Amino acid sequence: MQEKTKVEFKNVSFFYGSFKAIDNVSFKLPKNRVTAFIGPSGCGKSTVLRIINRTNEITMSTRVEGEVLIDGIDIYKNGTDPVQLRKRVGMVFQKPNPFPKSIYENLALGPKIHGTKRKNQLDDIVEESLKKAALWDEVKTTLHKSAFQLSGGQQQRLCIARALTIKPELLLMDEPCSALDPISTQKIEDLIDTLKLDYTIVMVTHNMQQAARVSDYTAFFLVEETGAPGKLVEFGDTSTIFTRPTNKKTEDYITGRFG
Repeated sequence: MQEKTKVEFKNVSFFYGSFKAIDNVSFKLPKNRVTAFIGPSGCGKSTVLRIINRTNEITMSTRVEGEVLIDGIDIYKNGTDPVQLRKRVGMVFQKPNPFPKSIYENLALGPKIHGTKRKNQLDDIVEESLKKAALWDEVKTTLHKSAFQLSGGQQQRLCIARALTIKPELLLMDEPCSALDPISTQKIEDLIDTLKLDYTIVMVTHNMQQAARVSDYTAFFLVEETGAPGKLVEFGDTSTIFTRPTNKKTEDYITGRFG
């Protein structure tokens, strides 16, 4: 049975001013699956990730060519509200970035901004998001203490929980485990496997073993030469990409010959 597409890129190019950072990228990301973006530094993985929630626009003089569709609707067409879009597309960054507030307030802030005011509703959202992030049992008695008291791995799970409080459909992760120890990394990977039941997840990673472990699909990006734009070299299900890639450059990267 063919899987339902959640995100589709159609001949997408991206520019910072006059510099073309991404060239003619096309792919379809299936719903409720984990897709890993892999490739050497500077190949455009994170830029492609941020195209999905339009956070590249925070930088001046950027533009997109082509179509970026979520559920078949072009998110760059006139009239699209980027703020509402980002409510649908949660984001988790490379380093944990909790707010300088309590654990509870880290999670209640987003729902408050989007109109939820009643304490019992906020309490339910906080508890639900922490349970989904596999953190509730560790922090349920210390909700009103500073988020900075948590370990690095706990802070990253808190940031995942924070992204879930506004009930997104998509969850973008930009190297979410690169700053974590192996035990914390294992917890995040286990969490990702659970979360894909409810969310479509796109993850940038430099860790080939991690991509092989947690993703259902893999996209390999590459810059052919210095100053050239990033291109999508190969996209497919992860088992095929890692065992029978069709492009020699994919095989060379995965086996560590470069990158």
